[in-house]
Amino acid sequence: MSCLRKRLKRTKSEELAFQEQVKKVAQENGKRLGLEGDADLQFLLIGGELVKVRSSSWKKNRFFRLQEDCKTFWHESHKTFKRNQTFSIDEIDSVRRGRQSEGLNKHTEPSVEARCFSIIFKGRKKNLDLMAVSEDDAEKWVKSIEKLINNMRNLSRQQKSEHWLINCMRKADKNEDNKMTLKELKHFLRQINIEVDDTYAAELFKKSDKSNSGTLEGSEIKHFYDLLTHREEIDVIYGKYAETEGQMSTRDLLNFLLNEQREQVSMEDALKLIEKYEVDGTAKQKKRMTKDGFLMYLHQEEGSILNPVHKHIYQDMHQPLNHYYISSSHNTYLMEDQLKGPSSTEAYIKALMKSCRCVELDCWDGANGEPVIYHGYTLTSKVLFRDVIKAIKDYAFKTSEYPVILSLENHCSVDQQKLMAHHLISILGDALLTKPLGNTMPTNFPSPEELKGKFLIKGKRLNKLDAFFNNTNNVEEDTVSEEDEAADCKENGQKSKPKKSKIKLAKQLSDMVVFCKSVHFNGFEHARDSHAFYEMSSFKESKAFNLAETSATAYIHHNMDKLSRIYPAGSRTDSSNYNPVPMWNVGCQIVALNFQTPSKEMQLNQGRFLPNGVCGYVLKPEFLRSLSSQFDPNTLTKGPWLQKKIFHVMVISAQQLPKINKDKHKSIVDPLVRVEICGVPADNASKETHYIENNGFNPMWNERFQFSIHVPELVMVRFVVEDHDSTSQNDLIGLYCLPLTSVQNGYRHVPLLTKRGDVISSAGLFVHLMLIDAE
Repeated sequence: MSCLRKRLKRTKSEELAFQEQVKKVAQENGKRLGLEGDADLQFLLIGGELVKVRSSSWKKNRFFRLQEDCKTFWHESHKTFKRNQTFSIDEIDSVRRGRQSEGLNKHTEPSVEARCFSIIFKGRKKNLDLMAVSEDDAEKWVKSIEKLINNMRNLSRQQKSEHWLINCMRKADKNEDNKMTLKELKHFLRQINIEVDDTYAAELFKKSDKSNSGTLEGSEIKHFYDLLTHREEIDVIYGKYAETEGQMSTRDLLNFLLNEQREQVSMEDALKLIEKYEVDGTAKQKKRMTKDGFLMYLHQEEGSILNPVHKHIYQDMHQPLNHYYISSSHNTYLMEDQLKGPSSTEAYIKALMKSCRCVELDCWDGANGEPVIYHGYTLTSKVLFRDVIKAIKDYAFKTSEYPVILSLENHCSVDQQKLMAHHLISILGDALLTKPLGNTMPTNFPSPEELKGKFLIKGKRLNKLDAFFNNTNNVEEDTVSEEDEAADCKENGQKSKPKKSKIKLAKQLSDMVVFCKSVHFNGFEHARDSHAFYEMSSFKESKAFNLAETSATAYIHHNMDKLSRIYPAGSRTDSSNYNPVPMWNVGCQIVALNFQTPSKEMQLNQGRFLPNGVCGYVLKPEFLRSLSSQFDPNTLTKGPWLQKKIFHVMVISAQQLPKINKDKHKSIVDPLVRVEICGVPADNASKETHYIENNGFNPMWNERFQFSIHVPELVMVRFVVEDHDSTSQNDLIGLYCLPLTSVQNGYRHVPLLTKRGDVISSAGLFVHLMLIDAE
């Protein structure tokens, strides 16, 4: 099969020259990444042997190394048609030291812990489980890969874009002579998502080929790159404000920040931006900003759509727990659908690393007396309860310090419940909250701040909470009704319909339930008169939507002193999701979604929890917390919530949109942009641009939209970029979602994410936004 790998034979001197060139390219890329001459980068470029672990019997030596683009890893493969396999740094989610993946845990011995590490990929790509020759070697691989990932992530969008473009050019240079012919140029343009006619390509080529040699090299390639990445819209904006000898003085920049960006800033702030982003030393000395510096500023967080202050925790975290929206997952153990999909500790890790703060554990009796977690009455695989608790302990507080709620769906026998209680205490230790915080009976919830680093158990409890303080805590075990959700699953008969809806509850497990005692909901009046603040109900989506529609104000008041958990209907066997927005509109805190299912609903959830440092807790608007509030999202009577605004959106351009179908050589996208407003019913709206044929590299729309907003504090804004298709459904190219309250006015760059919520590194939208009071 060697014919598969055929390439032009080089002479010895050609090979030496080629290797020298490869080294030079690696140096240039290393420099671009801020890793010039870095020992860790050199280690990866040289590469080495690692053992790839697939199962207890499949452990094979494979050579891994970083390619000269400093972005792609190559590793040998012994598959006939896949001799050389590669993956990009952009595809890596994280690197885990030790036997921290299910595969390594299962297929290797504890004695090799220090030699093991895993590369965890974004999306559904399988983890790469690896073993180095020694502990030092493993440490070196992990440290070097992490350094590379961090440096890549910390590049500005402009730098990422340049890195990407230059390496695309290298790939287009088929004969690797570091020159570009017209034919190679056309191939390159298709690769970066532009379909150009031959005349335009020839014109670009001619403009750049200063030496008339018929090929582009060195500075000519740089000139071609500049022509290609030139942005007309930036010229216009910059030209309007650069009134000082063709450049922006500090005063000019201040005018731009005040008039266009509507920022409350001073001369000092404008000067800081020049200091920070101006690339030309002479201009910086004169306290001026060139067009390159201006573009650099627009590509940084100050020029982003998301208010930089909101990237960190900026809200009051000392309010009672029920005053916050809490990022919550349903059927957390599932990697796919809820009929036959695999259950996995990996699913918990993924959710927790996305700052999910409420995870669900469906607990059933397992073999050998060990409780297991899976979706009852279905064919989903099982995972040990204790393994799940270990994974939760290890990953709960890596992205957020705020409390994690473990929502127990308990179907176990008393003996296995006692073992669950033992595992919870022995694994979680002091981090598990097992009693109220003070010495007296609390009258409302503690705050996320007071509960930092704590686990709260949500489940059934045999008695009231004051049993802690008056020695009435003596019930050993008793029957309690099953969780509402379990009964709902049985209604949908996903396998068989067991008759009993009551289970015996062990005292050890009951005593762990402090602030989240599950009770059945019998109406708002009954809850107000009979339930304590810590007694909470779970609502099936249909019931919750019905209450939100017919008794919105009562629901809002219920959520002012209690927690509500909403879960998807059991009939959603494909693990699809419901729209969370109407639930947030009535103040529900634990709006549980299937995190494993990429969907518009999950994108809204990611957007909702994007501000406040992505900590998984977002403070509800004041009118959803104040007892005097008579807010109803469906009728919108007058009140502090009614702040009528006009939201002006101009979709200007996009940069470097990815190809949808990379396998089809000529599949250039025809992009369009849709802007969606999701909030109270009166605010819901959607508008879209025309589509642009055959240009995903630098399409320009310049289309203006206007939206009427009534309750800005509840609005989510969603930008969707799609590939237009006249014969079938449009394909998603990228999207971004955030609350309107976190949007910055003015000219802004919008990053784009994949449907699974990962950043598309060099792509983006450029827009102009203005939120103003309605007349």
